[in-house]
Amino acid sequence: MKPVVYLFIIAVGTLLLPGCASSGKPKASLSEDDKRAQLEALRADFNTYKIRTFNQFLKLSAVEADKFWPVYRSYETELKGVGDRKLALVREFLAQHRAGKLDENFSRELADRWLANAQERLDLWKKYHQQISVAVSPMRAAQFLQVENQMAIFVDLNIASEMPMVGSPVETKP
Repeated sequence: MKPVVYLFIIAVGTLLLPGCASSGKPKASLSEDDKRAQLEALRADFNTYKIRTFNQFLKLSAVEADKFWPVYRSYETELKGVGDRKLALVREFLAQHRAGKLDENFSRELADRWLANAQERLDLWKKYHQQISVAVSPMRAAQFLQVENQMAIFVDLNIASEMPMVGSPVETKP
């Protein structure tokens, strides 16, 4: 993976998930506006990396590119919304976890919302797989899913590795 991917993962860990690993205490925090600005800058870098990866992997002809990239831009716009909702769930979980307020009802509701968000991403992939199949070809649509899924797995795994377990106590250091 390229350095920008690692930068994105580190930023998620430091900007969005402070204190969820090791100490349990938030690090010096930035304002919400600063966090949002940094996240948007990192998203832009990550999206640039994704576009470069798609170009390297797909090797689209000029005709294919003219059809693929407008569909892809629409996809990225919708994916951003799905990602923002996932981020809100992560933040809500971490706030409840830190406050020691994870109970059965909240856990059930959070799991339902998490699964709905995962389904929303899957539905988005289905929608754009179909659109790319029609606009370019079924083979290109399958390649799009393959690359997008691999990147999503990498990001999800890195975020998950920083998340505390549901029900685990908040670690504190003296």
